Amino acid sequence: MPFDAILFDKDGTLVDFDRTWGPAAYEVMMTLAAGDDTAFRRLAEVSGFNIRDRKFATGSPFLTGALDVYGPLWAKALGRRDHARLRDEILGLFRITALNSLTPIGNPAALLRGLAGKGYRLGIVSNDFEASIRLQAGSLQIDEWLDFYAGRDSGFGAKPEPGMITAFAAFSGIAPQRIAVVGDTMHDVKAAQAAGAFAIGVLTGPDRDEDLAKFADCVIESVEDLPALLLQLREKRLASAHI
Repeated sequence: MPFDAILFDKDGTLVDFDRTWGPAAYEVMMTLAAGDDTAFRRLAEVSGFNIRDRKFATGSPFLTGALDVYGPLWAKALGRRDHARLRDEILGLFRITALNSLTPIGNPAALLRGLAGKGYRLGIVSNDFEASIRLQAGSLQIDEWLDFYAGRDSGFGAKPEPGMITAFAAFSGIAPQRIAVVGDTMHDVKAAQAAGAFAIGVLTGPDRDEDLAKFADCVIESVEDLPALLLQLREKRLASAHI
């Protein structure tokens, strides 16, 4: 097989972003606003959040997954200066609400079980926080097959920097050229390419940028199509070896 390991992005790849984080964000903002409709609407506005549809608009600061980006905006919208305390509140609330609305794309447990059974080493590299990644992996019942977790606070930097992927390469002893990275945004593609890994784009995230098709090594509709792609790449490699 052309790869020894596969690293997955989480949100938009294994997890439906809108159906998970839209309802979760709605509940968190409602809780923080504490019944103040004006404050709630300010939070939604600075977040690029459509209250009716409970979805984030393209370009929303929330789509970066970076609390240090949208956190100060929320603090200002709420008129709060206790930024450290607010940050802890937000993280705690999201851990609960995101689990309550967690919606997988396809059947991640069956997918990862099948890939692990074929000998692939598996991991998640996400710009979410590591504690949240681990909680959601447990809820999705995929933690049994994961060898590696990296979040934005794991000490390897955040995508599109390559640190998470090179950290996995060092951890596993697998060369980056033997690692496939599966993700739904250009952050995932750029991180994979910067690390020297193989970039596989999926079209199930909020980022519908056509650059995925231009710059990723391969693009598939969703992770459900990954086994077929891996088989196709393996057969192509075997055929070229016999030429």
